[in-house]
Amino acid sequence: MYLYNDLLARADANNPVRTGLIGAGKFGSMFLSQVPTTPGLIVSCIADLDPAGAQQTCRDVGWPQELIDSVTFTDDASAMMASGSVDVVVEATGNPAAGLIHARESIRNGLHIVMVNVEADVLAGALLAREAKQAGVVYSMAYGDQPALTCELVEWARATGFEVVAAGKGTKYLPVYHASTPDSVWNYYGLTSEQAADAGMNSQMFNSFLDGTKSALEMAAIANAADLSPPDNGLLFPAAGMDDLAHVLRPQSDGGILTKKGQVEVVSSLERDGRPVFKDLRWGVYVVFEAPNDYAAACFKQYGMNTDSTGRYSAMYKPFHLIGLELNMSILSAALLGKPTGSTQAFNGDVVATAKRDLQAGEMLDGEGGFTVWGKLFPAAKSLSMGGLPIGLAHNMKVKHFVAAGQSLSWNDVDADESVQAISIRREMEAAFA
Repeated sequence: MYLYNDLLARADANNPVRTGLIGAGKFGSMFLSQVPTTPGLIVSCIADLDPAGAQQTCRDVGWPQELIDSVTFTDDASAMMASGSVDVVVEATGNPAAGLIHARESIRNGLHIVMVNVEADVLAGALLAREAKQAGVVYSMAYGDQPALTCELVEWARATGFEVVAAGKGTKYLPVYHASTPDSVWNYYGLTSEQAADAGMNSQMFNSFLDGTKSALEMAAIANAADLSPPDNGLLFPAAGMDDLAHVLRPQSDGGILTKKGQVEVVSSLERDGRPVFKDLRWGVYVVFEAPNDYAAACFKQYGMNTDSTGRYSAMYKPFHLIGLELNMSILSAALLGKPTGSTQAFNGDVVATAKRDLQAGEMLDGEGGFTVWGKLFPAAKSLSMGGLPIGLAHNMKVKHFVAAGQSLSWNDVDADESVQAISIRREMEAAFA
């Protein structure tokens, strides 16, 4: 109860944790819905490209008008961070280039930052986390998102003396999804385009979850924060339910799929023929760990742990995540404890733009979840050696020559303006952490 008791003390002292939100989309709206029932925490400012729309979002999630009137709404995130009215910044735009700039401005203004923007974190999180530490502020993953929740399980396993064998999340996956576009995505979700539009669902954003890009980004973020390894040539997406995790996600030498211990991986809720997996982990996260001795392995059996056939590998999992509804944990950990709920430590994983179809010279890339490319996870060293084009920068770039479907793009395949700030920050990160 340490966080909650501290919150109550802040409320009693009329000294609330002041939060500034950048981006009032789906994640931001879920966070905002929890604010009225959280003592000792306020949102002092919301920066969004559509301030009037952000106000309406607050109404839609149940804010009373007097609470809305207490917030400054603006389209200028820089002014918000320089205002002196914020303790913690939440970057929830989903725009990788904007996210990098906002993170640096937050750090420069001496503000803690919670990076909901995993796209930006994978692009240059190692550099931003180091700059934040040097400035004495917290750079944190967003609790409620699967990377932070997975890192929490990894922390639990290591702190209790277990070796982490694998860690990751579940999702709905079939190989055909890699070619999905914003035009075809709703068929895979079982929705019509009209139903999706009525629900305010963005087709490109939801397609990034389906085509494998978001899974790759989240696994790269986990690898970079928890010092784990990506697979050598992309995620395998094995079909595995909760009872199968320890059996499937163990080394090949013991009958599993891993080339080595300490890898990230995503498990599918569908068998390759489309049948549902029994007790799937579509919405959850997991860690597979190994008993360090015979006594611990015996305890696994005595206490009903799910294990592989040897009894030495077991798994702990959380079957659901609540996204923005859980974000307060990151904000309060930063403001009250000075600690992140997961933070990039290294550059182990990278996500490279990969052609969804044959691309012709002169075509423009349309980024994550679009019609042209999806993001494939690679070890960072391999990505750098091949000159891989990060998916977070593969937007509004012109293709210089033919690229075959399934081929990962390099910087040599596109016209890139090296003066763009996001590209220069990425180059700084590569030079510092390669």
